[in-house]
Amino acid sequence: MTRHGTFEQGPIRPPSEASSLLLRVNRNCPWNRCTFCSIYKKEKFSLRPVDDVISEIDTVHRIICALDAGDPSGGQQKSLAHGDDHAFFAARSWHASGMKSIFLQDADSLTIPPENLIRILQQVKSRFPQVQRITSYARSASVERLSGATLKEVADAGLNRIHIGMESAADTVLELVQKGVTKATHIAAGLKVKQAGIELSEYFLIGLGGREFSEEHATESADALNQINPDFIRFRTLHLPDRVNLYAGVAGAKFQWAPDLVLAREVHTLISRLEGITSRIKSDHSYNLFQEIDGTLPGDRARLLAGLQSFIDMEPERRILFEVGKRSGHVLQLRDLDIPGRLEEVAEICRKSGITPDNADQRIHEIVQERMRRGLPY
Repeated sequence: MTRHGTFEQGPIRPPSEASSLLLRVNRNCPWNRCTFCSIYKKEKFSLRPVDDVISEIDTVHRIICALDAGDPSGGQQKSLAHGDDHAFFAARSWHASGMKSIFLQDADSLTIPPENLIRILQQVKSRFPQVQRITSYARSASVERLSGATLKEVADAGLNRIHIGMESAADTVLELVQKGVTKATHIAAGLKVKQAGIELSEYFLIGLGGREFSEEHATESADALNQINPDFIRFRTLHLPDRVNLYAGVAGAKFQWAPDLVLAREVHTLISRLEGITSRIKSDHSYNLFQEIDGTLPGDRARLLAGLQSFIDMEPERRILFEVGKRSGHVLQLRDLDIPGRLEEVAEICRKSGITPDNADQRIHEIVQERMRRGLPY
């Protein structure tokens, strides 16, 4: 959390909201039990007073008005005098980006009483009528609890995109990771969002089923997505310290991490089973192994599957070069393997790290674990 004066911003937002103004309407996560997520584990959930959020909207508006009037400081002296230094910097950055989108934090703005959320949205629209998109994270359980009519009122007030962390639609996996929802909940919530006229981004967490449940994780999730037809399907990849047993809440269950080849087959299975939908698929996070996955169904499915299949069919020596090269920053996409001299650089890393086809899965896993321990990108 960032707090300066009265202006607050939470710890995360989707990569697609990089240019958005971040407005914190609640603090932390109302569920906070998912075993794969550590972001809010030591924090208590609370709703922010609506008047505080309204005041922050007005503060940003005042700074924006000063910038529009030709004051390059955006009334900075007055802002700093009122303890709103972070509001000034947030507003100035948003002003420079074109002020097209706003993201409501933290984990689930739909836990706010609908009348309060509508009041916040109306204030945003009143102060910033040029804004094209107002978005938020939400849990499927929170969406399902709202009536369709209420969600439509929220949409009419200005909320026009919701990001839902589906993670998986396999009930076995959802129970193991204590997600607190079922496949049926995900489907009902997704359909309700779409029926309200709100854009929907659903997130699939690659690797959440581990080695044992990988296929079930992919096939059940694809089935749910086929029933929902979200506007976006976004990939994230599970990274978890070995000290954490992802399935600790279920007696006798033990998470078995899956190597890259298993994960590639998992994603291939998911995409191959997506049928009758028009979703945009995006792998828009730097930690994902296959960032080149970006296309719209059904037209781009064959191309997306072909790229994954090329990795699956690679000779082990070349496949390892991509896996290591991606983690070391030498390659970003599969096609980068064809850049002259790039393979030699990665091969030298493998030599120095003792990575061979016989031990690649374990050594790459160990390297990722070490980078996590040191707080480095992985």
